[in-house]
Amino acid sequence: MVSTNDLKNGMTIEYNGELLEIIYFQHVKPGKGGAFVRTKLKNLLTGAIFEKTFRAGEKVEQAILETKKMQFLYKDENYNFMDNQTYEQISLSEDQIGDKKQYLIENLEITMVFYKGKPISIELPTFIDAKVIKTEPGVKGDTVSNVFKPAEIETGAKIQVPLFIEVGDVIRIDTRTGSYITRV
Repeated sequence: MVSTNDLKNGMTIEYNGELLEIIYFQHVKPGKGGAFVRTKLKNLLTGAIFEKTFRAGEKVEQAILETKKMQFLYKDENYNFMDNQTYEQISLSEDQIGDKKQYLIENLEITMVFYKGKPISIELPTFIDAKVIKTEPGVKGDTVSNVFKPAEIETGAKIQVPLFIEVGDVIRIDTRTGSYITRV
């Protein structure tokens, strides 16, 4: 158990049977009445974000999350991963992966997050290298300023890339923002 006075951004708690991450917190001491803690919480299982106010000093249970390095193997009806140490395979549904599926390339090393021995989500590396499979040819003369065009990478994700990128090029993508970084 941890006091609401000790909450920090990024901390994970269990409240009302739900696994919640603290996105934002603020201690408030009004002139009248008792102090309280205003928080913005994200449900790690559903992705829902909501606000909750706790009394100062109230106790909540801190959730301890474990992480393991895993390798993405392939996708069938589920997404299949392999533990790099034990070679054990774990499958996650599309709901558990969420929007991160558009950056999953076979053999990609990811970090899987576990709570009480059960996988709940994955964390992607900050940058991935992916091959462009479809894009329009760049038109000469459109180079007055930074001009971008849509491109589709091997995972099916659509990325905005500069005009000089062509089909078959390998590009580096920031998985946090989904933006083009450089040609590899």
